[in-house]
Amino acid sequence: MSDQAPSGVTPLAPAANPWRDRVAPGLADLEELAAAAFARLPESFRALCADVVIAVEDFPTDEVLDAMQLDSEFDLLGLFQGIGRAQGGALAQTGQMPNMVFLYRRPILDYWAEHEETLGDLVSHVLVHEIGHHFGLSDADMEALEAEAD
Repeated sequence: MSDQAPSGVTPLAPAANPWRDRVAPGLADLEELAAAAFARLPESFRALCADVVIAVEDFPTDEVLDAMQLDSEFDLLGLFQGIGRAQGGALAQTGQMPNMVFLYRRPILDYWAEHEETLGDLVSHVLVHEIGHHFGLSDADMEALEAEAD
């Protein structure tokens, strides 16, 4: 490997390169971003989400991929599982699993690497979109909620 920078590229000094010692954000990092995004949502909205569990995993399960007929584990950034308020799922029944929002770290990071969006904004967008499924919100409602959270 050559020490020369490609034509037209000004090399940074090793100590000045902020990416040199960084590693990919882990599950805990995305959990922090999701918690911060959730905290920015309006308090009245957050109160309605008290029964929703937010989980961050690397990928969707094989069962989810099969059920959604997806070709790749990178095709899904997040998922709402449960019975949403729009379907009458406001109160949990005995033996019913909690309503859950899953954020999938690796597909989110893959999407982030290919687009001009900050990781925090992307996590916030996926979180709001999946919580929106809990409430049966339209895309316009979700966009308004995201704008309010910013």
